[in-house]
Amino acid sequence: MPADHASDKSPDTFPFGQEIAWQPDPAWIAESNLQVFMETHGIASYDELMRRASEDIAWFWDAALEDLDIVFYHPYDTVVDLSDGIQFPTWCAGGEMNIIHNCLDKWQATHAKDFTALRYESEEGDVQTFTYEELHHEVCRCANALRWLGLGKGDAVGLYMPMTPELCIAFLAIIKIGGVILPLFSGYGPSAVATRLNDAGAKAVFTADGFYRRGRAVTMKPTLDEALETCPTVWHVVVQQRVGLRDTPMQMGRDHWWHDLIPSHSDEAETERTSAEDVLMIIYTSGTTGRPKGAVHTHCGFPVKGAQDMYHAMDLKPEECMYWMTDMGWMMGPWLVFGTLCIGASMVFYDGAPDYPDPGRVWQLVENHQVTHLGVSPVLIRALKTHGTEPVARHDLSGLRAVGSTGSPWDPESWRWCFEHVLGGQKPILNYSGGTEISGGILCGNFFKPLKPAAFSDAVPGMDADVVDAEGNPVRGAVGELVIRQPWIGMTRGFWKDRQRYLDTYWSRFDDVWVHGDFAAVDEDGLWYILGRSDDTIKVAGKRLGPAEVEALLNGHEAVAESAAIGVPDEIKGETLVTYVVLKPGHDPSEPLREALITRVTSELGKPLKPKALLFATALPKTRNAKVMRRLIRAAYLGLDAGDTSSLEDPATVEAIRAAV
Repeated sequence: MPADHASDKSPDTFPFGQEIAWQPDPAWIAESNLQVFMETHGIASYDELMRRASEDIAWFWDAALEDLDIVFYHPYDTVVDLSDGIQFPTWCAGGEMNIIHNCLDKWQATHAKDFTALRYESEEGDVQTFTYEELHHEVCRCANALRWLGLGKGDAVGLYMPMTPELCIAFLAIIKIGGVILPLFSGYGPSAVATRLNDAGAKAVFTADGFYRRGRAVTMKPTLDEALETCPTVWHVVVQQRVGLRDTPMQMGRDHWWHDLIPSHSDEAETERTSAEDVLMIIYTSGTTGRPKGAVHTHCGFPVKGAQDMYHAMDLKPEECMYWMTDMGWMMGPWLVFGTLCIGASMVFYDGAPDYPDPGRVWQLVENHQVTHLGVSPVLIRALKTHGTEPVARHDLSGLRAVGSTGSPWDPESWRWCFEHVLGGQKPILNYSGGTEISGGILCGNFFKPLKPAAFSDAVPGMDADVVDAEGNPVRGAVGELVIRQPWIGMTRGFWKDRQRYLDTYWSRFDDVWVHGDFAAVDEDGLWYILGRSDDTIKVAGKRLGPAEVEALLNGHEAVAESAAIGVPDEIKGETLVTYVVLKPGHDPSEPLREALITRVTSELGKPLKPKALLFATALPKTRNAKVMRRLIRAAYLGLDAGDTSSLEDPATVEAIRAAV
């Protein structure tokens, strides 16, 4: 492998050379959704399935649609049409369907209408549940209200709300009338909201007066009002009274209280008939430069991929319950709604901080709502484990079948803590990585293959993934770029109003190969690892290093709660390594500790990769879904403009980096 894709670490360091930590249970495999799928199609082994799914994508996705019982008003003529090139496939060509029929309508004539569809808990402890029948009626009321306001097929509607039942209802109602949903992160400021609403030409927005975080009311409506000063296309705003703020500004003729508008409408409504490839969602991702990228998704794309990932890789079954800690502005929010409802399973919405009023809140939610599949981020686990195992031990987690994780790479110590204390060392961590443009996962843990700390079992069935070197050649046992060689049904249909940017982002490096932008590896046992974004990669004297590798070493020290590694310019080496460390309670910054941590990194990675600086910070800048924003850390260290900070959860964390010692 070329030198710029290798470091001088030994092959025994993370991620290579680790021991197997979990072995699959043959009984669980035999009972799995994927095993039934394989038997239906006469497939003898998991490896045979993966080969066939990659070699014949039309067969696989046709079979997956049937397995998920995705119903069409008019059947498709062709599963996939590649006449416009691999970059722009047309899926389910000629087919007509509205995904809401598969999420809600079709269940109403079956016993599934009595299954629980949505479980909600507020930070204050209020609980609500909705069966499939009850959710269907609420969505119909909201759809009728939207039509009464003059909204219909093709109209874009923003969702700027906390994780409440009203958000789920509005989300589904917009699609029911044939509209286009614009999920917006609930922590965005006015500029970020306005940019996205204007880009999509939104005609309406759902919002709330505010939400609670750690017992404090945070306003939302005034932020939206400021954004709408520059959004001339928005005609209507529907406001949920979540917090009960008395001074919430309301504009006559434009603004409507949810409780005044929605309940008066009929609880029966027709679902708009749409093409399988009609747009149902534009969801924005932020880049380091330029305007946000609006990933375009269709009725037969994103929802089908999300459901297939849950059903095949994660083995979620009807009536089981998934709680993935997310915000609707992050793709895991729409993914949670579409996937669970297409399967006939249950989802949990929690509107609050995961460690409030105490660090056992997450585990309390799992116990109280009978969660079978819990989705967290490694960053959250690193934070929660500083409180020890008592908050976990006081709750009954026996109903959990698996923990899912996404958002950032694991370090082995935190992975083992979660595996041993949350899952009792008996159940798998379904590590999951993909993205907004993927509609879910490229890689995922599963119930079929052994696991090592921080590893992924394999690609998700239907994802023809590979790891390649700088020339595009496959590599194993070394670090390279994560790529995808065949299209899949959930692939974004491009960026909204920006075809060329989409091509430049994913298709410009190798001919007809999607380059995802992740630093990845496959080890000697065929297990996969994501080691961070390749644009976060640090290149020291031609040697390429993933931030996760450095952070895993630092996080393994008993004094360290979390860390971040960045590369900064160096006249001699091109780049050099700088690290930031947040200490656990009871540990204070000191020169001996700094030297010990630097020595820990240097002894494992080699002297050429010795950190130039190790700084102690009180916090790291993160997105709301707990991804560490390394580019902001780098900008703060170098005194550069921070660029787009719309996804930043707490602006004070950037000051914490500037104040690091």
